Amino acid sequence: MFLASKFTAHPATVGETYGQHFISSMGFSLALIRAAFCCGVHAILPFAFEKSGSACIAELYDRMVSNRSRLEGGQALDTETA
Repeated sequence: MFLASKFTAHPATVGETYGQHFISSMGFSLALIRAAFCCGVHAILPFAFEKSGSACIAELYDRMVSNRSRLEGGQALDTETA
């Protein structure tokens, strides 16, 4: 039971199940990989991906802040699975 709580404690603090948190976190991870790729290519080819990396970071920031705002405003995220 202790080990199971390690997987569910943090997701519960943000109003998510483990599965929902996994999907959300993986989405952030993949978006960051995309941003890193764009920035890396831009470093070599300054004319390529001029705004892609920063746009991705801005989008992720907005997603994170809007989710945090919903929780702080007392509107817990939907924790039921679809």
